[in-house]
Amino acid sequence: MSRVTPVFVDLVRVETRLYNAVSARLRAEQGLGLGQFEMLDIIDRVPGCRVLDIVNELAITVGAVSKAVDRLVATGWCERVAHPQDRRSSVLRLTPEGEKQLAASRPVVEGRLRSLTASVPADDLARIASTLAALRATLEAGADRRPG
Repeated sequence: MSRVTPVFVDLVRVETRLYNAVSARLRAEQGLGLGQFEMLDIIDRVPGCRVLDIVNELAITVGAVSKAVDRLVATGWCERVAHPQDRRSSVLRLTPEGEKQLAASRPVVEGRLRSLTASVPADDLARIASTLAALRATLEAGADRRPG
């Protein structure tokens, strides 16, 4: 086994456990999962957000994002509106209820992440963040960007 394989395994297990713990807290306190939160956050941050913007950021399929957005629309947290320059396309926008949901959820996510990482020294966490950002940038610049 290469020396990279155990790092990969640890990285995946840490991500899974963090994701599940944050999602469980978010679901218990706000009634939505972390995946829904992430999509609401992207729609909020990306001006003129389209399904493809979410696909590119999360590196998941168009079908998965479309279905998830349909569920967000059904809950009343976002809406699809016609793109001003391309009527065949739609832009995603948070509804007032979606804005409230996102605002109430952000402190839950941040607080849970802080508590889960509290035992990691700040310098170590900064190095991990820097390393992961560099790896992510490399992967996103390359051919491995899209799932598949």
